[in-house]
Amino acid sequence: MTMVLRLFQSALCLIGSLAVTCASAATPGSDELALQRGRFPLVWEVARHGPDDAWRKLAMGLESYPLYPYLELAGLQKKLPQLTSDEVEKFLAAWPDSLPAQTLREAFLLELAKHGDWKNFLTLYVDTTRSKELQCDALQARIAVGQTPDFEHDVAPLWLSATALPVACDAAVAWARQQGKLTPALIWQRIDLAAGAAHGELVATLAGLFDGDERTAAERMALALRDPAAAMTQSSAWPDKPRVRGALALAFERLARRDSDTAETQWAKLATHFHFDAEQRGRILRVIAVYRASSYAPDALARLNALPADAADDAAREWHVRLALAAQDWKTALVALEKMSPAQQADARWRYLRARVLVKLDRSDEATPVFQSVAQEANFHGFLAADWLKQPYTICPTQVDADKAQEDALRKRPGLARAFEFFALNRLTEARREWDYTLPQLDPRDRRFAADIASRLGWYDRAVYTLNQGDDLHLYDLRFPLARRAQIERDAHAAGIDPAWAYAIIRAESAWTSDAKSGADAWGLMQLLPGTARQLAKVEKVSFSGAADLFDPDLNIRLGTRYLGNMALHYDGSPWLATAAYNAGADPVGRWIDARDSLEPDFFIETIPYKETREYVARVLAFSVIYDWRLHGSVQSLASRLQRIGQAYTPPADDAARKAVVCPAAATPTEAARAAAVPATPKTQSAQPAVVSPQR
Repeated sequence: MTMVLRLFQSALCLIGSLAVTCASAATPGSDELALQRGRFPLVWEVARHGPDDAWRKLAMGLESYPLYPYLELAGLQKKLPQLTSDEVEKFLAAWPDSLPAQTLREAFLLELAKHGDWKNFLTLYVDTTRSKELQCDALQARIAVGQTPDFEHDVAPLWLSATALPVACDAAVAWARQQGKLTPALIWQRIDLAAGAAHGELVATLAGLFDGDERTAAERMALALRDPAAAMTQSSAWPDKPRVRGALALAFERLARRDSDTAETQWAKLATHFHFDAEQRGRILRVIAVYRASSYAPDALARLNALPADAADDAAREWHVRLALAAQDWKTALVALEKMSPAQQADARWRYLRARVLVKLDRSDEATPVFQSVAQEANFHGFLAADWLKQPYTICPTQVDADKAQEDALRKRPGLARAFEFFALNRLTEARREWDYTLPQLDPRDRRFAADIASRLGWYDRAVYTLNQGDDLHLYDLRFPLARRAQIERDAHAAGIDPAWAYAIIRAESAWTSDAKSGADAWGLMQLLPGTARQLAKVEKVSFSGAADLFDPDLNIRLGTRYLGNMALHYDGSPWLATAAYNAGADPVGRWIDARDSLEPDFFIETIPYKETREYVARVLAFSVIYDWRLHGSVQSLASRLQRIGQAYTPPADDAARKAVVCPAAATPTEAARAAAVPATPKTQSAQPAVVSPQR
């Protein structure tokens, strides 16, 4: 508290009298917003931690500041247990339809629920909340005051959740059981949902709602999820019943993902012991075949060929193609491509690969029109197809139409104004919350304007996440910002890499979210691991005190580009192999090279076992082309970036030959840009099969 009191005292300006406000110190012509922005953090700190209501005198002159409601909110949150409904209602009336109002309402409702004040709870509650805890509290409140919930409308949607419910839902669940509404069929329905989401602990909890044989069956389902190998070992003593067979089918799916060899061995033992139905048998055979294929087991192709026709799915068909490509068996590859579903055959990836295989079979006359079609798309395979035809790349950019009146209106919109102010204060979490609260209220045109405003303020990730579908995909200047250009070009050149590649890695890794942090403990724009960053910082002779330093874009980019350069050296300078290693780690990439180093790069990329890494490499390479175009107006060909394994690659010189970029009238813009879209959140480290965490 001593530090807070010091802050409080310093906030009184240089005059002892509280009657003289800091605002009065503003000189004529001063930027009022800048002055308010400078004062707000200190007053906010006092509102959250200082003496009650001390912030109010300090806040004189901040009443018009967009973040002013957060001062009131902080003061009220600090005394939440003592708040009255009247105080809350007053705040809600002062700041209607706002995130601060929603925040206080929900916090106060939780406080009322804690004390069982159900009458006041129901008075304040609104049924638009997304909080399952509050939804369940509302049900408990209704039950407590003698109202009867509508099971189908109020309780069943909550019950049928694939994830665990908050403790607050226990009362509603107990009421449903007492009323006989929670039938065994509904319990099994939720178990099946939880099993489909691989939530074994929830299945085990739900098993406790049963007795006798049904409880045992549900517990076996939970075991199949948590320890599929143990389930198979114990199954020799299990009866041949439908629920048992369902649990074992699930166990096979789980085990095959981790260890296809053991799954295959267990299938040989159990296939005749249990009478699996056709759907279960097909599912088990398919998952074993697919995961045998993903490890390029010798029997993989035979297993895929042996699948019943109705058991094959898109994954099985894709792996049939990949195995044939890896074996350079072009006839088998073409047959497998022609067996793909209509949706797959329409995808640029498989159309391009079909054309490539046709070339291998000396059927170039058939391949050319396919290449021409794919070359109209602004994605990895579209760029490769254009290279085969020696044609310019097709990229069709659009821009947000200038409209000062609309921009001014948006900047004054309270939610966006608060989001922009929090961003200006580098309070990124709060900024995103305000943005996410406000964005659904905007029409598509306003969303584009809002993203444009954010980008001009330096908040680049908002455009990446917001402009991710339809015609918005063509707003390349917003979706692929040339932020920090001088630094990135300087650091990339110092690391011996192409700046367009560095830009592409940033875009794919963090979508320009400077405080991004992954589940694999990767931090910042280029998603570096703290251990790797510490080693790089020593070499670079720069200060590094801990992981949080990686939220500094300057440091992150300097270390990240150096790391990219180091990785490229391991692969003869190859950006595409280094990109694969950046995502999956060096050890897996080494195994893939040992197994398939004779493949041409486009075929090699398609045969990468990890789904995430396959897509990541294609995405980064496509982004490299787009950033090259953004930087220079023309591009180094994608084909020139894809040197064969073992051949040296050198970043392009300033006077290197470059390709033109055009937008022919026949291009279909929406389809052309779709594959360049990035997911709405920074990528995770998950992959199929499990990815080795990259050491970066």
